[in-house]
Amino acid sequence: MKRTRLCDLLGIEHPIIQGGMVWIANAELAAAVSNAGGLGLISPNAGMSPNDDQVENLKEQIEIAKSLTSKPFGVNLPILNNPHIEELVTAVINAKIKVAVTAAGNPALYTSRFKEAGIKVLHLVAAVRHAQSAERRGVDAVIAEGYEAGGHNGLDELTTFTLIPQVVDAVTIPVVAAGGIADARGVVAALALGADGVQMGTRFVATRECAAHQNFKEAILKASDTDTAITGRKLGPTRILKNEVASKILEMEAAGASAEDLLAFIGSSRSRTGQFEGDMVNGEAYCGSIAGMIKEIRSVGDIIRSIADDYGAVLDNLK
Repeated sequence: MKRTRLCDLLGIEHPIIQGGMVWIANAELAAAVSNAGGLGLISPNAGMSPNDDQVENLKEQIEIAKSLTSKPFGVNLPILNNPHIEELVTAVINAKIKVAVTAAGNPALYTSRFKEAGIKVLHLVAAVRHAQSAERRGVDAVIAEGYEAGGHNGLDELTTFTLIPQVVDAVTIPVVAAGGIADARGVVAALALGADGVQMGTRFVATRECAAHQNFKEAILKASDTDTAITGRKLGPTRILKNEVASKILEMEAAGASAEDLLAFIGSSRSRTGQFEGDMVNGEAYCGSIAGMIKEIRSVGDIIRSIADDYGAVLDNLK
């Protein structure tokens, strides 16, 4: 597989980053990705109960990851509406983490602190203007996410195929493509669009190392190309697997429900209920539209090796 600027920036072998999925991106998954040559990410919420201490949970996850890998890994930090963000930033700096991925907020708030501590900063964006703003504020790279991605997406709902080349043309720093990528074909396509690497979330859910509930993993395996939906546009577009909860949210939206009513119904931990507890009736299951391509649960190492091995064959088919 091609070695890109992203590999040199992060000290990794393959230009593949694991998504920082809120409840399930734990130390074991992150370490497995890093050990396989990519960059694993830890979420501060991984594995915790809704009322647990987010900061202490992150510290524990970091220590576990350090015991499982000597390779670089990072932490995913959503900024907006996070009452513990200051403490989380401090914990990341004190732990001497190599990479911080910030999202859902102003990259100017913490980038300088991270960089002063020698930490590389990547910021998640969903539009050209966001990428340009992040570059001006000193981030080392941007992750440009199309709305094919699972979970929370950009308000403009730009597709990965249209977003990536426009962001690449607008900034000079490395661009990571996210949304709708699960195999070597997706990686080659992303690099052809000018990206320096990819981020994958849903593909890493259906792995042996992921802490996601087996019910969630099996639902991904059963999904077709049309089995995800964008919900919650008044709160922020969110792609989830179609189930009873998704249908109810869509019905409420069609009936003109307010943002407050939608938030009251969804609550703060339905995604945990679906993804971590395995209640696929009452929970939300964040899932990318690439789910229809995923047909088996594999190890993280097998997935990354197959992408690396198949990369050359995909290029040969283009000749």
